[in-house]
Amino acid sequence: MLLLAAAARAQEKPAQDLTSQYRETADKLIDAALADREGYERLAYLCYRIGNRLSGSPALERAIAWSAEQMKAAGLSNVRIIQTKVPHWVRGEESARMVAPLDKPLHMLGLGMSVGTPPEGVTAEVVAVSDFGELDKLGADRVRGRIVLYNEAYQGYWPTVNYRRNGASRAAALGAVAVLVRSVTPLAMQIPHTGEMRYDDAQPRIPAAAVSPEDAMMMARLAAGGVTVKVHLRMSAHTEPDSDSGDVTAEIPGKEHPEEVVVIGGHIDSWDVGQGAQDDGASIIACLQAVALMKKLGLQPRRTIRVAFWVNEENGGRGGEAYRAWIGDRIRNQVAAIEMDGGAESPVGFGATVDKASADLLRQAGRLLERVGAGDISGGGGGADIEPLMRDGVPGLAERTVGTHYFDWHHTEADTFDKVNLDDFRKNMAAMAVMGYVLADMPGRLTASGAAGQ
Repeated sequence: MLLLAAAARAQEKPAQDLTSQYRETADKLIDAALADREGYERLAYLCYRIGNRLSGSPALERAIAWSAEQMKAAGLSNVRIIQTKVPHWVRGEESARMVAPLDKPLHMLGLGMSVGTPPEGVTAEVVAVSDFGELDKLGADRVRGRIVLYNEAYQGYWPTVNYRRNGASRAAALGAVAVLVRSVTPLAMQIPHTGEMRYDDAQPRIPAAAVSPEDAMMMARLAAGGVTVKVHLRMSAHTEPDSDSGDVTAEIPGKEHPEEVVVIGGHIDSWDVGQGAQDDGASIIACLQAVALMKKLGLQPRRTIRVAFWVNEENGGRGGEAYRAWIGDRIRNQVAAIEMDGGAESPVGFGATVDKASADLLRQAGRLLERVGAGDISGGGGGADIEPLMRDGVPGLAERTVGTHYFDWHHTEADTFDKVNLDDFRKNMAAMAVMGYVLADMPGRLTASGAAGQ
């Protein structure tokens, strides 16, 4: 990070009026984005002709090959696939059924990376808790041999997802034979949400599945009333050897400093349900189309603008790490990284992990996006795929949207192309195009928060 800080200080000072300097170019990009149809058609093809794209699946490899073709068709340079190994988790057949006090199928999805049950399944009494504190109070005598149900109230995605990620090992430490997790969503519509879970190697590995909020609340209420609840869970989930895969990248080389790079992108993989439309198909296609529009308009920034489709964000993060390894010592020339991984509802702006002076510059750039409602600049930008760059001092940004329904569809069968509104999609494309171009062309460079003092 010393090298990055020194490089940032060595640059000439950025122009202090980015709004005026880039108004004409920004308006051209926004006009083109708001009239574009090609990007939406590309997204439709990805969703309807290729579908969901779990790491290790043939569909993901078809999507990678197709993406490289699309980047070439857009006239971008240096199209490449950065090879890496990815996990290959297979869901297999699965089901959950309440067998007492009545016989009723449950709406469930196994959690990603979970082990399976024995072939005959697991049948056990359910103990329900609302948080880890209640689990610990129960103790091993009341948990051993049972299925733990986490009926956690939704408190926002990040506070609540801890039960999905770590709940199995916490329950296994007390002797549980499986866990069921209330889906991490504010919407109760009998739709289960999958997602990655993680095992503590110090504890036994037990099966883990998500259930719909309604099913979780029903079982928890019965248990709280002293009614014995039993569930039969059957999962054939397993993990096969790692598969070959890769990130897909392409670029417009910079006209003055081609060695310096601004990268924008999202993740090409998705869970194996739905179509991966909002998470994260709309994002990667919006980023591709943002750079494609620059090419169509004959815009060539001072620095290289690169689009990246990172692989394996959902259950391993191998793509982000492979990209960082590929960059190697060129990390000093990574000017900024923008990740789009929050769906393509109406954009509101960008979060940025930068120092105060850089945040002031970004606010100038943000004013260029007020006509599409995306001018807000706040703190805390980043994302799983660009985290390996950010930890070595690269300024990180995250495009942000209203997020009204994202966690209704997230990791479910409902994450389909019809959920992507064309007008909102175009606005996201405009936001990524303008911010990416300005960062790649402006005279100076951003500085990551804390970098100058390293």
